[in-house]
Amino acid sequence: MLLRRNIILWSIVIFCGLLSLSCGDYFNGNEDQVALARVGDSYLYKDDLRSLITRDMSPQDSAALVVNYINNWASKQLLLSKSKINLPEEKLAEFDQLVADYRADLYTKAYLEALVRQSQDTTITAQQLQEFYETQKENFKLDEKLVQLRFAVLPRQFLNQQQVVDKMKNYSEEDKAFLDSIAVQFKKLHLNDSVWVSAPRVMAEIPAIDYANEERYLKKSQFFELQDSLGVYLGKVTNVLEVNDVAPLSYIEPNIRQIILNRRRLERIRKLESDILDEAIKKSEFEIYGNNE
Repeated sequence: MLLRRNIILWSIVIFCGLLSLSCGDYFNGNEDQVALARVGDSYLYKDDLRSLITRDMSPQDSAALVVNYINNWASKQLLLSKSKINLPEEKLAEFDQLVADYRADLYTKAYLEALVRQSQDTTITAQQLQEFYETQKENFKLDEKLVQLRFAVLPRQFLNQQQVVDKMKNYSEEDKAFLDSIAVQFKKLHLNDSVWVSAPRVMAEIPAIDYANEERYLKKSQFFELQDSLGVYLGKVTNVLEVNDVAPLSYIEPNIRQIILNRRRLERIRKLESDILDEAIKKSEFEIYGNNE
């Protein structure tokens, strides 16, 4: 057994040596199929190993990889052969049917998906989003708190902190323009308080707020001024939605878009299947024979 393995190993070393010398061209010839191993009536060919060998592999690594592949292939073939002999006929028939069903599913699903991609309408209007949202509101309950807020993170030694506090609180158009103009002095600045943000995301951006104190600071109309070793956190919460409140459309719009597209896809598949059956019946390619008894 050891002698046979060594013969195989040295054969593969020579094989991979030829491969490396030809810079990968050894696999690209037009010669007839070359068998590398056989188990019963099954053969493993050189082309079956084409994708295994890459140009950056050494001959030694290539040889080890190929020998391992051949041994694994042989083991599977031998086990398969013995299973066909030793398993009950009904079990083999069951497995054959499962394989046939799986094969058919792969082909038909791939074909239908290709047809859907060619013809699927991916345009979704604002009205369609709104209508879907209104009819499905009760299915869009929040599982986490959402907040709308504006905040800034300042260096600890920021000189005009009180001025920024006043601008954040008052927040007129002039105040917003001023904050934008000095944004480079901040560590972080978020002024778009029309965007809904989850409480965990806020806590990630503002480490001074955590699960122990978020009820105190993340509430409607709350202004906070916090500080830690990393900086000073100024923020104004403008709105809050709690767990089990209905999620706002703007927050779940991506999810709704995907739901609508998935429904369209399923409807398109059902129509394609129906059209294929109808066409086959018209062409007499599909018939159902009644029981005349």
